[in-house]
Amino acid sequence: MDRLTPERRSWLMSRVGSKNTKPELVVRRLVFSMGYRYRLHSKHLPGSPDLVFLGRKKVVFVNGCFWHGHPGCRYGRLPKSRVEFWQAKIDRNRARDRENIASLEADGWRVLTVWQCELKDIETLANRLNEFIQSE
Repeated sequence: MDRLTPERRSWLMSRVGSKNTKPELVVRRLVFSMGYRYRLHSKHLPGSPDLVFLGRKKVVFVNGCFWHGHPGCRYGRLPKSRVEFWQAKIDRNRARDRENIASLEADGWRVLTVWQCELKDIETLANRLNEFIQSE
């Protein structure tokens, strides 16, 4: 049972931003400290990727595990209330993510998705990002 009223929960959830989230800021700082430069939230690309490496034709999406339905992750679980609503919302997000990635790849872009839960192991994440950015 939710301890908040539906109106309060709706208000609270409407305040969750899509840009400059804490996980995104962590990834941005990490990539910048590795010496790479990037553009942010390029609106001319499908899905407005969080980090865009124009010269390399690579993009990085930083996804919240809950909002994008990360499978097998404890943060990606559905809430116990209004399950139908949340399932439909997360399914739409996942479908939109698949469409955006397919569109980017069809245009010759390489795509990497970083999940919120991967930020726990910064060293592994740094290696993964470096390999992605350096690869041809």
